[in-house]
Amino acid sequence: MNVSDAIKQRKSVRAFLPREVERSTIEQILDTARHAPSGGNLQPWQVAVVSGERKRQLEERLEQACRSGEPARMAYQYYPLEWPEPYKGRRVTCGLQLYSALGIERGDRERKLDQWAANFRAFDAPVMLFFFIDPTMETGAYVDMGIFLQSVMLAAEELGLATCAQAALGEYPEIVKQELGYGDEQILVCGMALGYEDKGNVVNGYRTEREGVEAFTRFFD
Repeated sequence: MNVSDAIKQRKSVRAFLPREVERSTIEQILDTARHAPSGGNLQPWQVAVVSGERKRQLEERLEQACRSGEPARMAYQYYPLEWPEPYKGRRVTCGLQLYSALGIERGDRERKLDQWAANFRAFDAPVMLFFFIDPTMETGAYVDMGIFLQSVMLAAEELGLATCAQAALGEYPEIVKQELGYGDEQILVCGMALGYEDKGNVVNGYRTEREGVEAFTRFFD
C-alpha cells in the first residue's frame, strides 16, 4: 500500500469486530509512527494502550459519566465557541450523515444518547489509545501530536486495521488519569479506537466529503 492509497482509504470507523489486536501489532504501529516529525525533535507524545479488563473498567466509568450528564472537562477548547460558516454547515452535515446511516430520527434523543455514549467505549473496539503531553509543552506540541496521530492511523491502515480518532475520549481526563495512574498535571489530548472494521455494519458505509484543492488553496507565482 502506498501513502496516497492509505490516506484516501483511511476513514473513521465506528463499529469493530470482536477480534483482539496482538500487542506485537500495536508495537509495530507505534514503532512506525514514532518517526513522525516534531518541532526541535521534542517528540512530545506519550501513549497509553488500554485493552482487556482495564478497558472494560475504564469505559464503564466514562460511559456512566456521559449518561449521568456529568459536564465534560476537556483540558483545552477543542471546538470554537461560535460556529461561523462554512464550519457550521460542515459539522451539521457530518452529524446528519451519521444519524442517517443509523436510521436515527431528528427527535430520537434516546438513540442519539446511545450513539454518543458509544464514544466512551471506543465504539467497542478491542483497543483504546490515549495520547498525553507534558504540561510544560505549548501550542506547537498539539501540532506535533496531530502529525503523530495521522502517522498512527496510516500505519494501522497499512496493516489492515481501522481507527477512529476521538476528542470525546478526552472529555473526562480526571477519570482516565485516575484509572491509568497518570499524574494530575498530564494533559490528555484525545483518544483513538483501534481494531478490525466490521465492514457489514451500516455505520461504516458512508464517507464524509472533502473540499477540493481550489477551495482552500491560493497560489502566488
